[in-house]
Amino acid sequence: QFSFQEGGWGAYLAERLVRKCDVVNRGLSGYNTRWAKLILPRLIGASAESTVAVTIFFGANDSALEDLNPKQHVPLEEYAANLKSMVQYLKSVDVTGDRIILITPPPLEESAWEKACLAKGDKLNRHNATTGEYAQACVRVARDCGTDVLDLWTLMQKNQDFSSYLSDGLHLSPQGSSFLAAQLWSRLDKKLSALPSLLPYWRDVDHTNPEASLL
Repeated sequence: QFSFQEGGWGAYLAERLVRKCDVVNRGLSGYNTRWAKLILPRLIGASAESTVAVTIFFGANDSALEDLNPKQHVPLEEYAANLKSMVQYLKSVDVTGDRIILITPPPLEESAWEKACLAKGDKLNRHNATTGEYAQACVRVARDCGTDVLDLWTLMQKNQDFSSYLSDGLHLSPQGSSFLAAQLWSRLDKKLSALPSLLPYWRDVDHTNPEASLL
């Protein structure tokens, strides 16, 4: 949901692709795969043949600890099954596997997130190791379903101090959003490089006969 705010990774992609295709944001703050699986047909529609790429980015909420956050928690096996179900639905509406990118949850910086929880009167309700298990499950689903995957949990931790990628220990900071955008673009650029521009550059329009250029 926050990907289109200033500096967000969705906004970055939209700016890069403005002359080639629309970038549609259907992220919903706080949702998990159990809920997303139910609403995906409403979000995507009955035919998505013209869709050039879809990202599925879940796990941070699913991996919440069941005893402390039962509303958002989804068991690991169900999380994997839900991801598979969403991929299968996309394929059923003509989005082929090579156009689907699964994104693992980012790592959790526990000390910062604990402070955020305590400020709301709650206990620490997530663990980075648990989030990592969900990230690994996401990677396995991508392998089994023949889709691309962006293992954000692993990539962000290659930099030992990954706290700068997170604004509160859980959600992406502007730096984290830039990191995700760059990683995604390296994958999307290959898929979308052949897309034609929707309309010609203004200098290429015949001003004496614009209909010839634009219709």
